Amino acid sequence: MKIYDISMMIEEGMQVYKNKEEKKPTIETMQDFTTATAFESKLSMNVHTGTHVDAPLHMLEGGETIETIPLEDLIGPARVLDLTDVTDGITKADLEQWDIQEGEWLLLKTKNSFSDEFDFEFIFVKEDGAEYLKEKKIKGVGIDGLGIERSQTGHPTHKTLFKSGIIIVEGLRLKDVPAGSYNMVIAPLKMQGIDAAPARAILMT
Repeated sequence: MKIYDISMMIEEGMQVYKNKEEKKPTIETMQDFTTATAFESKLSMNVHTGTHVDAPLHMLEGGETIETIPLEDLIGPARVLDLTDVTDGITKADLEQWDIQEGEWLLLKTKNSFSDEFDFEFIFVKEDGAEYLKEKKIKGVGIDGLGIERSQTGHPTHKTLFKSGIIIVEGLRLKDVPAGSYNMVIAPLKMQGIDAAPARAILMT
C-alpha cells in the first residue's frame, strides 16, 4: 500500500487566498522551557486556510454548517483526474472525456499543484463544468486551488455544487499523485456552526 498525503502544510508564510495578510496563519509560543515545564503554542488562522472542506454556509445564506457533512461521505473511493493541460478554467468539455459516474468522488489535478505561490490566475471549475458535475450527480469534488472558482459574478460554481449536495474540498496537493483510483480519507477538524474546516487529506492505493 502506498500513502499520499495530499494536504497542504500549515505554516506561517504559506500561500493563502489572494495573498491577503489577514488570511495568513500565525503561530505564537505561549510558553517554553525557560518559563514552564511544558512547551505550548497558539495557532490562529482562517478556517479556509490550506486544505479544507467547505460547508454550504460559505456561499448560501442559511446554508448548512460544517458538522452536517457526514464523515462517511469523506471516506471511500475517489478518482484523480489529470487536468494539468487546462490553462484557464475547467469546462464541461474538459470533464466529458472522463466517463464520470453517479456517486463518484473526483479530485481535480491541475497545474495549481506545482507551485507553492498563490497564482491569481489559478485553475478553477467554470460554471458549465459545475453544471456538468451536477448533471452527473457526483458525491464530491476536490481541487488543488485555494478556491474552486474565481472571477465569476455571484459564485455560480460554489452555489451550483452546494445546492446539489456536492461536497467541496479546496487546497489539495496532487503534484505527485498519478491519475487513477484510490481510497480516500478526508478528516476535517470537528467543528460546529461554521462555514468550513481545515482538513488532513490522504489517498491510499
